[in-house]
Amino acid sequence: MSSTQILVTGATGQVGREVLSQLIGAGVPVRAGARTPSRLAAPETVEVVEADLGRPETLPAALAGIEKVFLYAVPQGIGEFLAAAQQAGVKHVVLLSSQTVTESFPGQEPITEMHRSVEEAIVESGIAYTFLRPHNFASNILMWGWPESIRAEQKVRFPYPESHSDVIHEKDIAAVAVKALTEPGHEGQSYFLSGPESVTQRRQLEIIAEVVGKELEFEERTEEQARTDLSATVPAWVADAVFGYWSASDGVPTHLSDNVEKITGRPARTFAEWAADHAREFTG
Repeated sequence: MSSTQILVTGATGQVGREVLSQLIGAGVPVRAGARTPSRLAAPETVEVVEADLGRPETLPAALAGIEKVFLYAVPQGIGEFLAAAQQAGVKHVVLLSSQTVTESFPGQEPITEMHRSVEEAIVESGIAYTFLRPHNFASNILMWGWPESIRAEQKVRFPYPESHSDVIHEKDIAAVAVKALTEPGHEGQSYFLSGPESVTQRRQLEIIAEVVGKELEFEERTEEQARTDLSATVPAWVADAVFGYWSASDGVPTHLSDNVEKITGRPARTFAEWAADHAREFTG
């Protein structure tokens, strides 16, 4: 494995950053790619390159000598990326996809189509693939403004407190990606990935309160109120997708996968472990 060169695209993202870190920790030769390489904090031993699917001219150099790639599902430029990957002799793509490809709710159609179109393009390219399909990232609450609200007011204003989620730690998605990139036998596989428990949004806040040692309040908002709250930071199509999910899972435990443990040999991290890892987000 020591001679295999791996490119991690999106290495500044929540998951890509973890994939890069875990590969470095395992002593695996790796190249880090990002749209803005200056934002990457990587050891001097790691080659950092510009890799932007929106700028196809960056891809040949980023892929030169590469055998395996960790890739985000970005439809724009996927054709050019795959052409450059074929030209470079890439043998395997590990894609961060979405479980919405096989299990979606009303409103999630754009997310489903985005990931499905990338999966289909990779299959048609003939390059070996592994599709990682998480449904709910634990880190999603970071973009919903929970940290800012908790720090400022010791509360969150949010809809659907009893909506269930299979929240998965980004470290677990990355750990499966690293296994797929460094071990044989994952080619042609699609893995549903989840956390180990179905957790309501109210319970997520209770767990954060336990971790940071503060009393925190969940102020329930109606869907209409919450759409207004989120309109400044969340595009309408994303809002449609998440509200469709929250509505469908309101009071309904979600089904789970044990693929993280099967593939990595360790149980998926709990939401409490995720909250502990991100405690600084909620305390400042």
